[in-house]
Amino acid sequence: MKPAISVENLAYAYPDGTHVLRGLDFNIAGGSFFIIIGPNGSGKTTLVKIIAGLIRPGQGRVDIMGEPLRAYSRRAIARRIAYVPQQTAMDFPFFVSDAVLFGRAPHLGAFGIESGEDRELARQAMAFTEVDHLAGRRIDQLSGGERQRVFIARAICQAPEIILLDEPTASLDIAHQLRVMDLMEKMKAEKGITVVMVSHDINLAALYADALMLLQRGKLVAYGEPGDVLTYQTLEDTYGCRLLVDESPLGPMPRVTPVPGRYIL
Repeated sequence: MKPAISVENLAYAYPDGTHVLRGLDFNIAGGSFFIIIGPNGSGKTTLVKIIAGLIRPGQGRVDIMGEPLRAYSRRAIARRIAYVPQQTAMDFPFFVSDAVLFGRAPHLGAFGIESGEDRELARQAMAFTEVDHLAGRRIDQLSGGERQRVFIARAICQAPEIILLDEPTASLDIAHQLRVMDLMEKMKAEKGITVVMVSHDINLAALYADALMLLQRGKLVAYGEPGDVLTYQTLEDTYGCRLLVDESPLGPMPRVTPVPGRYIL
């Protein structure tokens, strides 16, 4: 089986010559939950934007479902990949039902008119993300957690094979973080969607990821199952702080605890 995403010798630099990504090689299995972690400035957001087709890499190759990304039209990419950025701005206070229905745009005809089937898919996406009771509310009336689930519903309505999310839990409280992560797990399990997420929460990543990738200054530090990536030596070297890594009480997965300076002898 071909990987959902294959990246080979990928590099990217800003126009001033500052390197953001350097020589990345990795594969993401279809139907898996893949999480990218790393310190600020390690290139995580740039990487998912390249996979989404929003940025052209300076060198290297990205394949989506076995085909070169550069061979896809913008519309074809949108039919296979949904991207949920960290900050999603809406210029107008749309109703939730309309915002979710926008996910059908890549599938509409020349006149952009939604069919009954499109509206039914939007309803199903809202039900799946448990925001159907908010259909008649305006986006600007929602909490952060509700708004995030609406944008995920819009991505599901797009009917993608891959969903890319940039720190979807960053500004949420712990209960809403778990709801979003459980939703990603549900998408993977019930819809077979490949989920690729950027996260700063190492412990959430350890709990949910089938595979992790750790970046530092644009380079791949470690890549594989959580237990292989999240070792204290690797994390201390990457983040530059003292950490304790032991087994989670929930099962055979790593748990990472930061060690404050006052506890260092």
